[in-house]
Amino acid sequence: MKDIKLRIKSVQSTMQITKAMELVASSKLRRAKERAENSRPYFDLLYKSLCDIAAAAGSDVESPFMQKREVKKTCYIVIAGDRGLAGGYNSNIFKLTAAECPDFGEACFLPIGKKAVEHFKKKGAEILTEEFMLVEDITGSHAEAMADLICREYLAGTFDKVELVYTSFISMLSQSPMCLTVLPVEPSTLEKKDERQPLTIYEPAPAVLFDNLIPGFVTGMVYGGVCESLASELAARRNAMDAASKNAGEMIEDLSLKYNRARQGAITQELTEIVAGAEAQ
Repeated sequence: MKDIKLRIKSVQSTMQITKAMELVASSKLRRAKERAENSRPYFDLLYKSLCDIAAAAGSDVESPFMQKREVKKTCYIVIAGDRGLAGGYNSNIFKLTAAECPDFGEACFLPIGKKAVEHFKKKGAEILTEEFMLVEDITGSHAEAMADLICREYLAGTFDKVELVYTSFISMLSQSPMCLTVLPVEPSTLEKKDERQPLTIYEPAPAVLFDNLIPGFVTGMVYGGVCESLASELAARRNAMDAASKNAGEMIEDLSLKYNRARQGAITQELTEIVAGAEAQ
């Protein structure tokens, strides 16, 4: 009975922690969703501008950001969580990264989030920078700094392809890990505009504008991925803590039932001993 009582207290303490973490994740999730929704208009407008310029220039755009080259090395921007206790959130991201990049020797990584930095340091992978340790603290200026670093190293030939690995926030109950190609920009990814669109003259040349807009495009992709991933992490943690709290409640009920049975058995045994002792006298 004493062991069962101690076990019940232990589970109750754990349940208090999981309940508190669930409430914290729920309160932060609303802000994270708003942040993700507010980041989309910027990216959509920038994407539309790129489409307009690409459509106006046709096949005349000769940008290094659009030129395909032999892929000898790939840079992966991997966005994971700042902490655990979020179900399979972090492990799903790392599984997708391993599937996309079986050989870490032919890749470098820009990890975002404490768990991502720890994972790739443990694997002995080449890390571009460890500056962005906390996803929750990433702002637009941080995303711009990352985009500038990525574009500068890409033009220098440090790597030949850039992939973004993040978690897409679909709903409160569904989050899906994704891998998107950031550079080079595929012409097929830019929408073809209607030929009847009004004639637009770009100054300076479309190619120059295109090269100047690409870092902003990369900034938008990275920042959008961070916002989506943060909302996904909080939703995953909320769901995991909710499930843990429910499991703890079921354990407490089961242990309480066992405790009551043991106490009832002990009382019955004591009464039996008292009756037997009275009859013996």
